[in-house]
Amino acid sequence: MVKKSRIVYFFLIIFALAALMIPTTEKIVNGIELGLDLQGGFEVLYEVEPQEEGQEITDETLQNTVAALTQRVNILGVSEPNITIEGDNRIRVQLAGVEDQQAARELLSTEADLSIRDVDDNERLSGNDIRENSASVNFGDANNPIVTVSLKDGDQFGEVTENIINEYSPPNNRLVIWLDYEEGDSYEEEATKEDPKFISAPAVNEPLYTQDIQIEGDFSVEEAENLADILNSGSLPVNLEEVYSNSVGASLGEQAMDKTIFATFIGVGLIFLFMLVYYRFTGFIAVLTLTTYIYFVLAAFNFIQGVLTLPGIAALVLGVGMAVDANIITYERIKEEIKYGRSILSAYRSGARRSLGTIIDANVTTLIAAGVLFYFGTSSVQGFALMLIVSILVSFITAVLGTRLLLGLWVNSRIFNKKPKVFGVKERDIHEP
Repeated sequence: MVKKSRIVYFFLIIFALAALMIPTTEKIVNGIELGLDLQGGFEVLYEVEPQEEGQEITDETLQNTVAALTQRVNILGVSEPNITIEGDNRIRVQLAGVEDQQAARELLSTEADLSIRDVDDNERLSGNDIRENSASVNFGDANNPIVTVSLKDGDQFGEVTENIINEYSPPNNRLVIWLDYEEGDSYEEEATKEDPKFISAPAVNEPLYTQDIQIEGDFSVEEAENLADILNSGSLPVNLEEVYSNSVGASLGEQAMDKTIFATFIGVGLIFLFMLVYYRFTGFIAVLTLTTYIYFVLAAFNFIQGVLTLPGIAALVLGVGMAVDANIITYERIKEEIKYGRSILSAYRSGARRSLGTIIDANVTTLIAAGVLFYFGTSSVQGFALMLIVSILVSFITAVLGTRLLLGLWVNSRIFNKKPKVFGVKERDIHEP
């Protein structure tokens, strides 16, 4: 006798899933953050080097450097930058959607160490003498943009200017303002160049006992704002040496995403077609659970705020293959039991039980490999590993538990009793017990 209530439960579950998935899928997909290879941007891997001889690169030093870089990234207006520490002396910066990548690279690597020196390159004031976040943009008498900073001690600046007047006669009575002065730099040499490395070199004709000083140069408004922002972000506690960089244009990222999504639809579509043709009704059950699997993988990835990359999409397709493999193992076990002459209900229960151990072993071993890749890998490798981990966990719920629930409702309704063809088994292949 057919238990129609089981079939009704089946359709209620399908309708409930459809009611959940249809109105929310677009929102979930649009809410997933895309990686550099899909939306464009660039990444730089820096090796952290000490600024001074004997300086140790500690975990605290790396954390302070990350904090300074984060402040600078905020100047660019980049949403959700990814700045991570790798190993003992490396920092990876990933910025998506940056249009002027060269300007961003220069901004990140600039030490932002402001110093005031005399014409003989002796340091009179350093960045430590400037108040934090005191830099701002103003306009001079000729309506030219200038940068104003405040010193911690106005008397100290007065003494510096007085000493300059006493020690140097015109035209050498100057305060030379440097940004990122390096050993070997020379005012005398730079002054002869059309574009010198120092910012400005104003003459000092009288002592200036004031906390506010003005930095004038051949600035545009944008350049003045950038200089003020850099000074406010603070100087880097270390030197950064670029060891690797990769950039992807926004148009290339869009093309890569379109092609990858198209390939994903083709791959998943072929899997669905194979299951429907070869496994018939049970293949239809597999298509339902795989569709649910893809939805919940994307939902979980969105929930944990994962970054979707090209390798991540590849891991998603690989996960579909692994999920359908769990279905195939289960279906083949059921077919074997039917061929041994068991009833449909008995074959289903036995086949589902016998296949579970194999499926768990396969998923656990893959999960271990993915975990190792995520822990030791970097950048896109971690993206692949994270998507694979999520896929494995979700596939166990949908492809194993979901398939057993949906198929079990039909089998337990007894509608398939004495109908082995539904499971792809011919009468002549069944051996009498």
